[in-house]
Amino acid sequence: MVELRKINKDNYVECLNLHTTESNVDFVDPVAWSLAEAWVSYDDSRPFAIYADNVMVGYVSMYIGDNNPQIINFMIDNRFQKRGYGTA
Repeated sequence: MVELRKINKDNYVECLNLHTTESNVDFVDPVAWSLAEAWVSYDDSRPFAIYADNVMVGYVSMYIGDNNPQIINFMIDNRFQKRGYGTA
């Protein structure tokens, strides 16, 4: 089962250790940048860790303002790509 969980003091270090593939590094912001952006813009955005069967496999930052939710940044760790987690 794939689920989103809040990033908090218990899982943020694990989240900071997520990395994309070298071929996608120009397309995805680093997690530290996204967490900082979400913290600065906390009124309008939220960061979430993506878990599959209790294992953190990725990260998503969502814009939540103006009743118009949108994905700002999304990344599946290079160790877990091509397993369908992004689709789920």
